[in-house]
Amino acid sequence: MNNKTSLSASTGPAPAPHGKSRLGLIVSVVAIIAAFFVPLVVDSPAHQNVAILILMAAQMGVAWNIVGGYAGQVSLGHVAFYGIGAYTSTLLMTQWGINPWLGMLAGGVLAAVISVLIGWPCFRLKGHYFTMATIAVAEIVQIIFTNWEFAGAAVGITLPMDQQGWGALIFSSKVPYYYIALGLLLLTLLANLLIERSYLGYYFRAIKDEPDAARSLGVNLGTYKQVAFAVSSFFTALGGSLYAQKELYIDPTSVLGTGLSIKMALVSILGGIGTLAGPVIGAGVLTTIDEGTRILFGGSGLGTDLIIYAALIIVIAVYYPTGVMGWIKNFLARRNARQASLEKGE
Repeated sequence: MNNKTSLSASTGPAPAPHGKSRLGLIVSVVAIIAAFFVPLVVDSPAHQNVAILILMAAQMGVAWNIVGGYAGQVSLGHVAFYGIGAYTSTLLMTQWGINPWLGMLAGGVLAAVISVLIGWPCFRLKGHYFTMATIAVAEIVQIIFTNWEFAGAAVGITLPMDQQGWGALIFSSKVPYYYIALGLLLLTLLANLLIERSYLGYYFRAIKDEPDAARSLGVNLGTYKQVAFAVSSFFTALGGSLYAQKELYIDPTSVLGTGLSIKMALVSILGGIGTLAGPVIGAGVLTTIDEGTRILFGGSGLGTDLIIYAALIIVIAVYYPTGVMGWIKNFLARRNARQASLEKGE
């Protein structure tokens, strides 16, 4: 038995019962179909915007989940790649007139390349030292863009609105942005699914749960951490590019703020780290909190969402470390066990 096969056998999850797999597939298909009809049912631009924000937050969480959930490398500096994606596509469009679709792809590739340069020294650190290093990198990137005149410095950059349509990725309606955000989320989920079911998924989980065992089986921990970091950075940058096109304005605060990094991680942790659906659920909860506090308190409640985030982190760490998805699985397991015991009693 070769190393790859033995590692897959030792770290791969037990295959789910056929009934549960089929139920999960049905629920996923129904959810996707329902998502396509949301703009047809919700005609209010404000409510459509909330739906777009949920999709964008979910995409960020799913992208972060690749390195933080599957590989177990908790990065709180992922906002650096989000900002790199936003600034790359915006600068390419405003300075050289390059199509934003190409700019989005270029931002993703650039973020992946930079992640390799950042990861090489950072992955020499472990645990909270790695996390602190990623925060420091994000702060450095924010300082660079805040003082870089070519990139607008602290003033930021406004995207021109002289052209509209799918070629320019600028629309007067919220609906196209909704479908672009949905498509990007589905693409990121597909990447997660392919990783989860490939040998990369086994390697990532081994690095997270049993690094010494993985190393003894010949897995190069540094290389596969870099792979997870690069793939995660690529999709995070795509989300940043979409944000720039939707808002038509970016500055260091909006796309490089530390709070955004925390939200990326919290979305995944709240919903269920290392799961496909977890970040989507977490995004729905956190975006509702964001918009709810903004509506209820306005400018006077600035920072209220961060207080609620902190409270959620405490509750999750103490009571539900596996997140909402873990709670659902435990609830279903208890219910099935209770039904089985009742059937035996009868």
